[in-house]
Amino acid sequence: MNKSFTRRRLAGKHADPGRFTRTAIVLHWLIAVLLIGQFGFGWLLDEIPRNTPARGFWINQHKSVGLTIGLLILLRIFWRLRHAPPPALPMPAWQQRLAHASHLAMYACMVLMPLSGYLASNFSKHGIKLFNTVRLAPWGSDDKLLYAVFNQTHKVTAVVFAVLIGIHLLAVVKHTLIDRDRLLWRMWGGARG
Repeated sequence: MNKSFTRRRLAGKHADPGRFTRTAIVLHWLIAVLLIGQFGFGWLLDEIPRNTPARGFWINQHKSVGLTIGLLILLRIFWRLRHAPPPALPMPAWQQRLAHASHLAMYACMVLMPLSGYLASNFSKHGIKLFNTVRLAPWGSDDKLLYAVFNQTHKVTAVVFAVLIGIHLLAVVKHTLIDRDRLLWRMWGGARG
């Protein structure tokens, strides 16, 4: 067996053992852009008057995009479970533990946010009209209490997730400007930094 192949295999199937795989990089940035757009979309929905056709149209668009992002998140989790990340950069143990905990919390939010929105939709008489073309009838009863619980979970998770993303971005800035390590390069698809 050649040495190059063995090194790639031991490093978690990476072409460069210091970087994430190309698939992980694409999924990271695609989901990041879609989530940021979905956050803005979700907060703008409160501006649309209730019980109007426009609100129904835009709510269904939000639900449809959310389901699409949810499927991409499942793909990302599946990929991550099958492909080891590159070794951690040298940093104090407390920073490594904090980074690990914040990443787990972000993954939890990435699952809980679309799941709670999906569940809320299924305990409402409206259900989901996928991209305003295909109606996905609700499989649950029209239960105002369950709807409220899942809808509130969706909203609270969005706020927690937004805070975690802010912390994540601050950490990237710290690593880029203060530590001057290769953290951002590891998740960037361009040339070596």
